[in-house]
Amino acid sequence: MNRIPEPLQRVREYERERAIRLNADERPLFHLTPLVGWMNDPNGFCFYQGQYHLFYQYHPFSRRWGPMHWGHAVSSDLLHWTYLPCALAPDTEADAGGCFSGSAVEMPDGRLMLCYTGVQPASTFRRETQAQCIAVGDGTDFEKSLLNPVVRHAHLPQGYNEFDFRDPHIWLEKDGTYRMVVANLHEERKGAIVLLESRDGLDWRFTGEIDASCGEYGRMWECPDFFELDGSQVLLVSPQEMHAREEFHAGFGTVAILGVFDEKDCRFERKYIQPVDHGLNYYASQTVAAPDGRRIMIGWMDNWETCKEAPRRHPWYGQMSVPRELFIRGNRLCQRPVREIESLWQDSVIHERVSVRESVSLEGVQGRLMDMTVELYPEGSSCRRFTLHVARDANHYVQIRCDLARGELVFDRSHGGSRRDIAHTRHVPAEVQDGKLTLRLLMDKESVELFVNDGERVITSLIPTPPEADQITFAADAAITLSVKAHHLK
Repeated sequence: MNRIPEPLQRVREYERERAIRLNADERPLFHLTPLVGWMNDPNGFCFYQGQYHLFYQYHPFSRRWGPMHWGHAVSSDLLHWTYLPCALAPDTEADAGGCFSGSAVEMPDGRLMLCYTGVQPASTFRRETQAQCIAVGDGTDFEKSLLNPVVRHAHLPQGYNEFDFRDPHIWLEKDGTYRMVVANLHEERKGAIVLLESRDGLDWRFTGEIDASCGEYGRMWECPDFFELDGSQVLLVSPQEMHAREEFHAGFGTVAILGVFDEKDCRFERKYIQPVDHGLNYYASQTVAAPDGRRIMIGWMDNWETCKEAPRRHPWYGQMSVPRELFIRGNRLCQRPVREIESLWQDSVIHERVSVRESVSLEGVQGRLMDMTVELYPEGSSCRRFTLHVARDANHYVQIRCDLARGELVFDRSHGGSRRDIAHTRHVPAEVQDGKLTLRLLMDKESVELFVNDGERVITSLIPTPPEADQITFAADAAITLSVKAHHLK
């Protein structure tokens, strides 16, 4: 490894100096936040040398978005993270405008390869451009290739864009071939995901286009991921500027496309399409293949339309979602919190088959650090609406309303304490299945992640509610039977 470049060394010194002052109690219990400064997209999510590595888009010198670096943390259980020094800083001609989102893969010789978007700043006669770069290292220190950028606009056929060309996701095939999917903005098909391949990670060739939005599901597609799961090929993308349609909300979102991939002809046949997360704060998902065979996904717990003006309550800003295990049930991509969360369970409380009508609290079910599952059994009841309030006190609450007759769930944080004129509600289908409706709620201080019917649909949301608001209540418009398993997290 050559000498660490001066810009990167300066960031690392700043991290060491600032980290001494930070109070760990301010952070969430099990959601990763940046060491200092700003965080957005997860990058380089991988399992390397016995640990999960997660890099992230990072502006260490401010709690607002700025010149992009790669922050870095490692974990053995996906819940407790140890910060490593900043991995990448903009310090070469190829990435002078920032080291933007990308991925990581272990090389055959045991080194770790980072693949990222290098931004070349605008000049007097030229717009800002984007291209793909490589850095290789030992898991802590990385050396950028002198050939960067290794994938340029010139690698693509006519019609593709050099200004919106980003977020490479790289993997290694069993035959030793590197493959990469990258997001681009095509002049006709709009958001497009292109596929390239290489024998050495440096010399790349275009092999085809996986899929494109054609203006139906957003304008530009970002942060692609492409993998096989339970017999289906899955393409994950994060569209910008979506129109509301079907289950999709307007704005910035996350989409899973399930289909069949013909590798020989490089043709992806789309079968099913769905939101990855219906929530108010979820974007830029990325997955890793765990050593035990699980496909695990994580995303940025925020929203580009609202994060810029969000209050800065801590010395850092931004956090990741809980890592989630992916599986396919029927024709849907489903997800549940990683099973490692059970290691945090303490002081568990179970209420079996209790009848609820007027607003009540249940003994031992209270708090803001909790993994709680509620099962509703509407059979034989005239109940049409069930309401769950969490993060509640005399003035605040987050409401989850189930319209059992219509098969719809409404997540509503509008009474959570915010004074901002932004979206606070989401409506999602929530049908009774096999005689019950299941809601699993994961709370970590300032966030809520709701998994409906074992992860068939998920709603992720930040909540502004004061930490003292920790009551949980249950209510219905007619008597209904429910069971509650509440695991406090420590």
